[in-house]
Amino acid sequence: MSSPPTTPSAPGTGTPTPGPRARLAVLLSGSGRTLVNLLAAIAAGTLHAEVVLVIASRECLGAQRARDAGLDTRVIPGEIPASTLAAALDETRTDLVVCAGYLKYVHVPPSYAGRIVNIHPALLPRHGGPGMFGDRVHAAVLAAGDSESGCTVHLVDEVYDHGPVLLQRRCPVQPGDTVRSLADRVFEQECVAYPLALQQLIARGVHLSGPRRA
Repeated sequence: MSSPPTTPSAPGTGTPTPGPRARLAVLLSGSGRTLVNLLAAIAAGTLHAEVVLVIASRECLGAQRARDAGLDTRVIPGEIPASTLAAALDETRTDLVVCAGYLKYVHVPPSYAGRIVNIHPALLPRHGGPGMFGDRVHAAVLAAGDSESGCTVHLVDEVYDHGPVLLQRRCPVQPGDTVRSLADRVFEQECVAYPLALQQLIARGVHLSGPRRA
């Protein structure tokens, strides 16, 4: 007789994550490769979640990938007022908001404070702040002569790249690195860090801090 399926284990504990899957809303602006990575982690059973909403700041490959995956996908240009964002999140009964290469300032709805997460492609507090995203970050790391880089998963507050750090992963900067080679190495760490940090939040019940769905 086969054993009954279990829910994913909380990383580092070996204890199954109880309860229903966390409902994720993903915010993106580009290729959607972080979304693809999260969907892969969900399919593999290492992230006890489901994506219930994707908001794109523009028509982009990420929006098309979300549609192709059958996800509720909405394009909302510009900065989204907190009340408008809260309405969309409430409508879809979102638990956690995941910024995945989202290039617009996030106005945090009070009811979702502490439940919006971002990943930054450097070791914050270095190389963060307004205008620091994507290749600009990697170029700054190389220009500074840093010996290592990596990624930072953090909660989102009212200041760019400022909220509490949840997890960092590091990688070396190699002699002769280009922006592209460094970006590829950092993204390898992002693919591990983001699902891990989200699963740790879920295992701790952080996504339960807001109003719960019926």
